[in-house]
Amino acid sequence: MGYSYRDAGVDIQAGNEVVERIKPAVARTLRPEVLGGLGGFGGLFKLDLSKYPNPVLVSGTDGVGTKLRLAFQMNRHDSIGQDAVAMCVNDILVQGAEPLYFLDYLAVGKVEPKRLAEVVGGVARGCEMAGCALIGGETAEMPGFYAEDEYDIAGFSVGVVNEDRLIDGSKIQAGDILIGLPSSGLHSNGYSLARKVFETYSLDEQFPELGEPLGEALLRPTRIYVKPILSLLPGGEILGMAHITGGGLTDNIPRVLPKGLGIRIDTSSWERPPIFALLQRLGDVAWSEMYRTFNMGIGFVLIVHPEDKDSVCQKLDDLGERSYIMGSVVTGEGVAYEDGNSGIGSWK
Repeated sequence: MGYSYRDAGVDIQAGNEVVERIKPAVARTLRPEVLGGLGGFGGLFKLDLSKYPNPVLVSGTDGVGTKLRLAFQMNRHDSIGQDAVAMCVNDILVQGAEPLYFLDYLAVGKVEPKRLAEVVGGVARGCEMAGCALIGGETAEMPGFYAEDEYDIAGFSVGVVNEDRLIDGSKIQAGDILIGLPSSGLHSNGYSLARKVFETYSLDEQFPELGEPLGEALLRPTRIYVKPILSLLPGGEILGMAHITGGGLTDNIPRVLPKGLGIRIDTSSWERPPIFALLQRLGDVAWSEMYRTFNMGIGFVLIVHPEDKDSVCQKLDDLGERSYIMGSVVTGEGVAYEDGNSGIGSWK
């Protein structure tokens, strides 16, 4: 008897079992605009033109990066899917878009139904947090390409905004105020540096300043900011937004500024999770490098006129969301940091 696909390392039945396991989690994400269910060749979504009469579709795609290595080491796979969703939906939110749906792509060395159901369960939970539907995905079993106990995950999201409600930063001017929303930790960026700093430490290591094992602090999932931010947008106060991902505060905030404008940031104006100080101390990482690599405790930034800062902060507080007035827009390009509390001094 000749070889079968299963003999070559691809188990179609195991893939079908994954689909059955994830159906309840996927069902919790569905929106009224979704047509059909899992199993089709394409996901179907009927856009509500009464809500969006002048629609602009906004799309984003991303992965999780080397944070996956920690999930493998800890054998914890239930939150990494949230990271994949967050990296996409937070990006499209920056332009004022409501995330509508998400699709994931999982490439694995060997299909392990329980583990993959945990991963997709995290994706579904992230979609619920963002209010978007998980309308499809793909699992590719690739023996000999990935190790049997490893996988990669990526995804993309599509959102929509009425054209007259697009947020492009064009109305930002010198004197406008930066409002920061806290991160939950490293989110999904800078892990190559973080893993280098901590390579000689166990993930079970207990550092007193963390109050939890090192691995728990590093694996904490990326926050999803969609629902509180969408609640703010009808007020019209938001001039620009930035999702703080790779490049940190230094590279991401200037992306939304008109030419000729820069920012001044007071880094003593918010609380940094202790993981950042630990990283800086153990790795002797320059502060300029820290702020260009990590989010440093700020995961999302809003820019508003000075007269709107108090009302926006109050609205965020009413939504249960902490916020920090963290700096201002200035004439002249670039980023200037000041931190009187830590003695960092100033740099550009």
